[in-house]
Amino acid sequence: MTESASTATSEAEYDARAAPELDALVAALDAIDDDRVEAELASDILTIEFWDGAKYVINSHRAARQLWLAADRSAWHFDYAPNTGTWIASKTNDELWSTLSALISKKLGRSGLLSRV
Repeated sequence: MTESASTATSEAEYDARAAPELDALVAALDAIDDDRVEAELASDILTIEFWDGAKYVINSHRAARQLWLAADRSAWHFDYAPNTGTWIASKTNDELWSTLSALISKKLGRSGLLSRV
């Protein structure tokens, strides 16, 4: 998404999309039946902590109108795609939920752990 496209979305419109997405992510993470992972959402920052001390962080970046994911020494900046209702990283074309699901599955050695609730 270009800067002009990101600023075309008002802060209120962005918040109306980003806040429910973060809420859905934390609910899906809480539904994972594995005590090796915990998730906490505070002040638009979703922190995912693992038994080994590793952390993944997803935060709402209002100024850029993006959700940012940092995990395993990598970072993604996801823009809302209104045509699909999903969050897509423009540089990689990765989708937020599938990216996070793959990361968590790899970390925990189990597939299919993250799903929308």
